[in-house]
Amino acid sequence: MKYVIVLGDGMADQPIAELDGQTPLEYAKTEYLDKLSAVSEVGMVHTIPDGMKPGSDTANLSVIGYDPKIYYSGRSPLEALSIGVPMKETDIALRCNIVTISEEEGIPFEERTIIDHSSGEISTEECTVLLEAVKAQLQNETFRFYAGTSYRHCLIWDKGEVVELTQPHDVLGRMIGPYLPADQRFRDMMKRSYEILEHHPVNEERRKKGLRPANCCWFWGAGTKPVLSAFEAQHHKKGVMISAVDLLKGIAVGAGMDNIEVEGANGGLDTNYEGKARAAVKALTEDGYDFAYIHVEAPDEMGHQGSVEKKVKAIENIDRYVIKPLTEGLESAGAAYRMMVLPDHPTPICVRTHTADDVPYLLYDNRHPLENRCLYNEREAAQTGMRVEKGHELIRRLFQEQEP
Repeated sequence: MKYVIVLGDGMADQPIAELDGQTPLEYAKTEYLDKLSAVSEVGMVHTIPDGMKPGSDTANLSVIGYDPKIYYSGRSPLEALSIGVPMKETDIALRCNIVTISEEEGIPFEERTIIDHSSGEISTEECTVLLEAVKAQLQNETFRFYAGTSYRHCLIWDKGEVVELTQPHDVLGRMIGPYLPADQRFRDMMKRSYEILEHHPVNEERRKKGLRPANCCWFWGAGTKPVLSAFEAQHHKKGVMISAVDLLKGIAVGAGMDNIEVEGANGGLDTNYEGKARAAVKALTEDGYDFAYIHVEAPDEMGHQGSVEKKVKAIENIDRYVIKPLTEGLESAGAAYRMMVLPDHPTPICVRTHTADDVPYLLYDNRHPLENRCLYNEREAAQTGMRVEKGHELIRRLFQEQEP
């Protein structure tokens, strides 16, 4: 038996007037998900433990079977694992986004506005050059910078402490002053990074192309070195992660799972969806893996951007370019498999950040199709009455470790 999770990051939403009161999941043309939902278990799951922030870190830990209340030590340490950052027990890891803030002349740094947490989904190549410029002037024995993917980078604080920091995607469109770190050292580094990056050649070239400049470092997500139990020992399944996002790769490293790099997978709307599906089929049918976790970041990014059209498009892309080739590939190989489709959390267009609301899941077994009249979306999944209260227990349902 083979097992697969297709995780559409931030795919769940709220009804939107522009979509005639439907959510993007309801509105999107999802031919293949519709076919699956007719023969699958559909329900709701609560992925964010009460009292915890609704992040992709806590939510994906839940989905992959780790109780965040036990295993969560911060987002950035998981990302640090994925890029091979050597962490000591006394180190604190922080996310270092390179973001876009406004560039008005003659106003204090604190009065500028955060425009884009991803700097227009800047490429890894461009952003690595920018980080090197910051690193050359700001790195010292206490603070060390490490390049990640796209706008997502890492800062290691020697003998630091876990401090409260604001997620940039939570305050888009707002003046940054009230959300800057309380620690003056971080405030100074952020301000200095703006001075370093504002007129960097990479950003000057981006402006010429009509692209947003990546002009400021933003620190958040502080945490300590993580310790996860081995996934294979816990579930007796050899697992593989397929994601473009350092956070998910880091969870895999911590859990002792393998990571598969897919060319063209970038975490954006134009990611290599089909490449991820093909990689999963190969891993499950040729390479001896029992479990594949396919993570697609695009719906979450489009939710943060506040783009209804692009979020719908991301969902349709998952349906057409992940679900279709994945199921066809497994069927063609004659595999017996169980597949789960779900978001980790909602990223509603109306708030442009994560919420802790329940999300819909679909569970399909190609050996034992069910009779089900509902479609896969938030509204109809809630109406089934099927609900998993503790998100980290959902994977047991996939692995048949408990009765439906």
